[in-house]
Amino acid sequence: MPEVVGVRFKCVTKMYYFSPGQFTDLAVGDPVIVETALGEELGWVVKPVTTIDDEELKGKLKPVLRRATPLDLASMAEYQQKEATALARCREKVAELGLPMKVIKAEYSFDGQRLVFSFVAEERVDFRELVRALARSFRARIEMKQIGARDEAKILAGYGRCGRPLCCATWLTEFHPVSIKMAKQQDLPLTPTEISGVCGRLLCCLAYENDIYAEIKERMPKVGTQVTTPQGKGVITALNVLTESVTVELESEVVIQVKADQVEPIPEAKRISKPRNRKKKSAVSGT
Repeated sequence: MPEVVGVRFKCVTKMYYFSPGQFTDLAVGDPVIVETALGEELGWVVKPVTTIDDEELKGKLKPVLRRATPLDLASMAEYQQKEATALARCREKVAELGLPMKVIKAEYSFDGQRLVFSFVAEERVDFRELVRALARSFRARIEMKQIGARDEAKILAGYGRCGRPLCCATWLTEFHPVSIKMAKQQDLPLTPTEISGVCGRLLCCLAYENDIYAEIKERMPKVGTQVTTPQGKGVITALNVLTESVTVELESEVVIQVKADQVEPIPEAKRISKPRNRKKKSAVSGT
């Protein structure tokens, strides 16, 4: 099993594995210079040297080149102070060229040799002239990185419909697939404005409780099932997953709520797909 060290380049981003080489005493929080596909990068150790299974590796491990020095950190801080100016200059040039794109962020490498501009666009953009102009202005290798709506929200940050800071900007290091099926599983309204985040995509939090909803629903009777309850026979008309209870319309047309483990499906009874929609006599609660 190979030895690895976990390194993260920015807060709230994905962790990457690198080969520690001779630096086997690296501790969490140590700044290091590592080799990446884009060149040398400065990152911080977030997972000390350990061994992992070969199956966890997605490619050949790149090495930790050296420990970052105070000079490296000072250089990074200096270039970070120039990023706002670079962003403003890039936006001016985009407007001048009339390009259909919105530049979100400018980011220097720790040594200033590379300058990456993140942007969003609804269509393909020919930014070759823009890159040439920026390279002349900043004397650095210019890279344009097109990002999606979720990444834009992560960079700009803000508050979600829950009133709390966005998960993606505070602690969510990777985006996971979210589907409309998850909203259906949790009996949420399927109105786009109700289940979408500030990015316009489905809420990331739909995935947080989806597994437990699926697990509980698996052991609960389905809507339309004919059951026997302590108050008599009836048909399940609704489920409440959070309380693990069901709403039952009895044969007497009285509606009750009981715990799911207090009802017993009637053997070989036909499932009623659409609960009866008649005026109810009364409603009582059972325990």
